[in-house]
Amino acid sequence: MDIAVEKLLSTADKDTAKIAEKALEGRRISEEEAVRLFRTDNLTLLGMVAEEINRRKNGNRAYFIVNRQINPTNVCMYQCDFCAFGVTRSDPRAYEMTLEEILRKVEETYRAGGREVHIVGGIPSHWDYSRYVEIVRVIKEKFPNIVVKAWTAVEIHHMAKISGKTYEEVLLDLKEAGLDALPGGGAEIFSERVRRIIAPYKASAEEYLEVHRTAHRLGIPTNATMLYGHVETLEERVSHMARLRELQDETGGFQVFIPLAYWPEGTRLGGRRTSSVDDLRTIAVSRIFLDNFDHIKAYWVTLGEKIAQVALNFGADDLDGTIEEERIVHAAGARSAYGHSVERLVSLIRKAGKIPVERDTFYRVVKVYEGDVSA
Repeated sequence: MDIAVEKLLSTADKDTAKIAEKALEGRRISEEEAVRLFRTDNLTLLGMVAEEINRRKNGNRAYFIVNRQINPTNVCMYQCDFCAFGVTRSDPRAYEMTLEEILRKVEETYRAGGREVHIVGGIPSHWDYSRYVEIVRVIKEKFPNIVVKAWTAVEIHHMAKISGKTYEEVLLDLKEAGLDALPGGGAEIFSERVRRIIAPYKASAEEYLEVHRTAHRLGIPTNATMLYGHVETLEERVSHMARLRELQDETGGFQVFIPLAYWPEGTRLGGRRTSSVDDLRTIAVSRIFLDNFDHIKAYWVTLGEKIAQVALNFGADDLDGTIEEERIVHAAGARSAYGHSVERLVSLIRKAGKIPVERDTFYRVVKVYEGDVSA
């Protein structure tokens, strides 16, 4: 154990120290213990324990990917109160990209050395099932070396409803078309109480988890998310993570957990942006609690570059990627850049005291940026 961690443990309150020691010994903490960690004032200890656990899994490396996010449309039938991105078809802000427009963006990514396109968007009531499959198929036919990470569990659930197919049949169709992985969006908070307030009409927690369970069974890796900082309690945050931990025990198919900070601007739900302390505490507790997840992402788009950089010393080991033009969180007021260069991401990681590692979608190493990590 790190000497600094031992010193902090000796001065911490008894309950916090006991839970921290349990985690550092490699024993699983309970939901009740995770809630206690959320409530501790000892942020320094929390961060150091999380970082010790992270380093045992990932060493001193921090990952990023050269990728692009593509949001094919902002037209959405659900109109969730927490979302500022989705609009009705008649809204003057509404847009729908053509296949040609999508392919131009994929080509730009490919020419820039990109390895992945991340495709999510609104859910238009007038799109038919074949359109979702065709987007994947055409991209993969034109750019076979690009990894297609597309459609959240909410979108998969919608495809099943409009096609009359099962989740397995939908996922097999998409896999045959070239789908490589699923993103983790749409989880929000699994609590039924919260979902009735922020997203009463979209796929339920059980449906979200069943889509991911099915994808894992079919050999399709997925990510997992949690939208925090709106109307949920700390207990509901931890319960959300517990359900993900249970499914990971069952399938082992999740690649990374991504806590997503809520941005309120332009939403019907309103509220305030979470604090930096809450952001770092959430990263740290998720690293400690989710003992069966290899990676925790500090998503620089929602956290901002500086807090994401600090989070790399609070248990996170991944910043996401170059992204190019994220629209969903920016619609709700995010002030971060729309995209970053490789050089910028390498610099952020180095200045956090970590070794930058370019990865692919599946956390296979593409390039290690050796040298002075403090440069």
